[in-house]
Amino acid sequence: MTPDARAAIVRVLPKAFPGKLVAAEKWHFTLRFLGPTSREARDTIIARLSSANLGSVFQIRFGEFGAFPNPRRARVLWLGVTRGGERLSDLAAIAEDAARNAGFVAEGRRFTPHLTLSRIDPPQNITALFAQNHSYAIETTVTALILYRSRLGGGPARYEEAARFDLSDAGSPGGPR
Repeated sequence: MTPDARAAIVRVLPKAFPGKLVAAEKWHFTLRFLGPTSREARDTIIARLSSANLGSVFQIRFGEFGAFPNPRRARVLWLGVTRGGERLSDLAAIAEDAARNAGFVAEGRRFTPHLTLSRIDPPQNITALFAQNHSYAIETTVTALILYRSRLGGGPARYEEAARFDLSDAGSPGGPR
C-alpha cells in the first residue's frame, strides 16, 4: 500500500472512530493468517509461493466500511475494496494453497478483501456509522505479496518481512526477492 493512499485514508476517516485504530503504517491485506509456524512450514510456503504465478501489478480502489462479524456486534471495522478485490481473492487462494501444502488446516471462512482499520473490544453496535454512508474512492497499487512474521508481546504486534514476492510488471516475470 502506498504512503499516499495511507495518508489519503487517514485524512478522510471520521474523527469519532469506534475501537482502537490500527496504526496506518501497519495497514496491510491479510490473505491468509497462519499463526505459529515452524521453520519447515515457512520454507514450504516460501517455496510454493516462489513457484506460483502471482500475476501482474494491479490497482485497488477502496469503498465503504464493513464489520466483522457484523455492524450490530462489531469486533473489527474495515474498509472494503470496490476494484481489485478479485485479484486479492486470487492471491488469497494461492496463499491458501501454499498454507495447506505446508500442513495447515483449510481456512474455514471465505476470504473478504478488506483493510482492517480498528479492533473493537468489547464488541459494539456501529450501525450509526454505517448509516452515514461513508464511501471512499482512494486507490493504491499492489506490487507484491509479502509473508510477514508477527512479533507479539511487549506492546502492539510488530511485523517483520519474512519473504517478498514481487508481482510482474507488464513485461517482466514476478518472483521472490
